[in-house]
Amino acid sequence: MIGFDYGTSNCAVGVMDGNRPMILPLGKHGRYIASSLYAPSREMIVNWLHRQLPAAEQHHFAQQRRLQLQKGQTELNELALDGISGELFFGRDALNSYLQEPDEGYYIKSPKSFLGASGLLPAQIELFEDIVAAMMSNVKTLTEASLGRAVTQTVIGRPVNFQGQRGEESNDQALAILTQAAKRVGFKEVEFQFEPVAAGFEYEASLNKETRVLVVDIGGGTTDCSMILMGPQQAQREDRSRDLLSHSGERVGGNDFDIAFALKGIMPAFGLNSLLASGKTMPANSYWQAVAINDIHQQTGFYSAANGRFLQQLVRDAAEPALVSRLLRVQKHKLSYRVVNAAEQSKIAFTEQTRQRIELCDIDNNLSLELSRDDFAQACQRELGRITSLMQSAITEAGTQPEVVFVTGGTAKSPVLKRFLQRAFPHTPIVVGDHFGSVTAGLTRWARRIYC
Repeated sequence: MIGFDYGTSNCAVGVMDGNRPMILPLGKHGRYIASSLYAPSREMIVNWLHRQLPAAEQHHFAQQRRLQLQKGQTELNELALDGISGELFFGRDALNSYLQEPDEGYYIKSPKSFLGASGLLPAQIELFEDIVAAMMSNVKTLTEASLGRAVTQTVIGRPVNFQGQRGEESNDQALAILTQAAKRVGFKEVEFQFEPVAAGFEYEASLNKETRVLVVDIGGGTTDCSMILMGPQQAQREDRSRDLLSHSGERVGGNDFDIAFALKGIMPAFGLNSLLASGKTMPANSYWQAVAINDIHQQTGFYSAANGRFLQQLVRDAAEPALVSRLLRVQKHKLSYRVVNAAEQSKIAFTEQTRQRIELCDIDNNLSLELSRDDFAQACQRELGRITSLMQSAITEAGTQPEVVFVTGGTAKSPVLKRFLQRAFPHTPIVVGDHFGSVTAGLTRWARRIYC
């Protein structure tokens, strides 16, 4: 049995080592594998997955995906003629493959961000299920190689809300995709636990008295807050429902910080906030679409042929056409992830330094920008405000103030966030946990509790 953090930014797996959870090494990826996938073409995903499935599942899957498998086999044969294999790449290997040839192949980062989205067609839901299953299959294979034995039981982390628009309908859709994918790749028993609750379980192990803890889990795609009553006595209970005083959650996370910074920090170099030759302000919608990598509808619109024609006209109408030509280049060569990745790497760098230079010479010769930690803070005011509102909502619902605020998630490393939280809660101790490992450790503890 394992705790499985299928995260928006990273995936991790934990097992119990005596009384302590241990995060497993996943081959060359280390303890955390980035939640990204690259395929030579989108049609390859279903064929690759079919080959990886347990024998008992392959026939059933082939019946469900007969047309997709036929199309994928045709594509595979054509790629083979060009000497291209049908293998998939995961984690950092996926990003490297994408960056080598951005306008070739199929790259997706953080598919968890799309789960629960409204307006998805059945074919899109099947595609996301196959993407999730492929990633889970890869992680399961790496886990079993690390342990030297089969794994059939798992607890998977979930946010309080996957998407904000449709409430429980969105959550049901997302959980159905995750459950189907996990069982398809060989997990026989699958349970879920709220990610902030799991993070709280790990923190609880350090307490020696009853404490009201506001757990704030700032993940890659969502932020979840839970007010939990914790302590040695509470930790022994099988049913923790009466200890969970409140929940709040929204689709705002590390990806949103990256996107906001890409838009406000980088896109001005692509013509955002510039003028048309007529003196009017440059339309901003295409710039937002370009960086909205966690919104399938926005990305579909940005890469449409109609938008390509619109951007060509925009270059002709611009007072500074050289800047807007960069945006057209992003559209033509599918460089959205390249731009947002530059913003993400700058955000990470700001953990240790106040300024960061990024090179985008692959988009335009001599395109280089210097960004600062203050630029990042200014760009992300809206996201920071939304996180504060979620925290206050959890406090209001609980009807009591926290004695400790426990913060976890990759974005918790940011000095900008730490400073913001200290200002919002000046009289409450703020504890920053293992930025990536708290949720995995908590899920692992819960797996032992329910399966043993």
